[in-house]
Amino acid sequence: MARTLLIRDARCLATQNDAGEELRSASLLVRGGMIAAIGPADTLLASLDAPPDEVIDASQHLVVPGLVNTHHHMYQSLTRAVPGVQDAELFGWLRGLYPLWAGLTPEMVQVSTQVAMAELLLSGCTTSSDHLYLYPNGVRLEDSIEAAQRIGMRFIATRGSMSVGQSAGGLPPDRLVEREDAILADSQRLIETWHDPSHGAMLQIALAPCSPFSVSRDLMRESAALARSYRPRFGERGVRLHTHLAENDHDLAYSRATFGMTPTQYAQELGWLGDDVWHAHCVKLDDAGISLFAATRTGVAHCPCSNMRLASGIAPVRRMLNAGVPVGLGVDGSASNDAAHLVNEARQALLLARVGRALQAPETRTGADGQSRTFFGCDLGPAEMTARDALRLATRGGAEVLGRRDIGHLAPGQCADLALFRLDTLAMAGGAVHDPVGALLLCASPQADHTVVHGRVVVRDGQLTTVDLGPLLERHHRLAAQLVAG
Repeated sequence: MARTLLIRDARCLATQNDAGEELRSASLLVRGGMIAAIGPADTLLASLDAPPDEVIDASQHLVVPGLVNTHHHMYQSLTRAVPGVQDAELFGWLRGLYPLWAGLTPEMVQVSTQVAMAELLLSGCTTSSDHLYLYPNGVRLEDSIEAAQRIGMRFIATRGSMSVGQSAGGLPPDRLVEREDAILADSQRLIETWHDPSHGAMLQIALAPCSPFSVSRDLMRESAALARSYRPRFGERGVRLHTHLAENDHDLAYSRATFGMTPTQYAQELGWLGDDVWHAHCVKLDDAGISLFAATRTGVAHCPCSNMRLASGIAPVRRMLNAGVPVGLGVDGSASNDAAHLVNEARQALLLARVGRALQAPETRTGADGQSRTFFGCDLGPAEMTARDALRLATRGGAEVLGRRDIGHLAPGQCADLALFRLDTLAMAGGAVHDPVGALLLCASPQADHTVVHGRVVVRDGQLTTVDLGPLLERHHRLAAQLVAG
């Protein structure tokens, strides 16, 4: 018999469905990893032939869909706050860390992936992608995949790659790049071995050449062709494509100097626009780029903390959303964010959008009455991004960016991915009594009390249930010191 779980009498259940319903004193029944029903507890209990296998009292909780992280480099949790790159912008930051990352081992990737996923799960995140583009010393993508399976996270594992080293005009050192034929062969092997196109899949593979300054045109085109060759077999749940794009001014200048075009034009030339593609950052996406992304339903992983940490700029998220661009959130690499707390990422997205609007230059517009008026960049004010906008980025938005229709909102038939946040805590005091959803995004970023992935409780009472965090952190500390010491 399929295992059953009852989330009972939630103070507030924020469904994130099309109507944006927020239900009071609602219960949710899980059967076999999927949501079976939502309604009054008595009605759900009456539908069962036997008592549920587990009941969670949610009368003091806000229940939201499991949060979705669309961009990360989990191995970078080993190099947080490394001296020498704390105050560097993107290119300088990478040049400072490449030599350290050349020492990565399979054990380091396994342990750092579990540490990153532990932090995500404790923040209520249930699905994450990861962009692993370094494979020194015998590292394989399986090192990340096995870590995800042990800790219990829904995972989109991207086979990243770098093929253009410094001697060929790229940014990474030559010792960290791979042969393109080997990259493509391994990409095909991983798809054939691991990609699951089914509804409710716990593991999928995407192809992710790293960036315009570390891979060739040929690799970009051939990776896209390989991924799309699976469309007849997998349909809309096929192999997706991911890379970095238009991250900062240096990235923009490199694209213009090297390719004679903007990053968006470069992506278009290579066939890297479409509803099976998502790009990280897009801080420097101009109006023409936004229009192309919207017309092709190309997704964006918005990484506000990383963009601030590296002084890359403020992505035009409101303009993207208004145009119809799919946008989700990404915590990005731990070493360029130094955290992997997805509620905090959503809060920062909210705050950055508001201050970004206020910093825009004044503009003059002519109204319907023919009168000219000057707007000082903040005519929407704080409504540039609301708490509910930010939560939607972290749930429905992320699911859309990753091409997943089975996660991101709560409804019968959806994956039972849930995050439960206590409302009777110090952090939520004075906020939760007025608006639980608003308090989650506006008050100090809380930890999840319970996190459920595919019906399995992987965080209970604020503690991981799948791994012993103490010994894991001890290994992580030892390996981090070993990596930096060389």
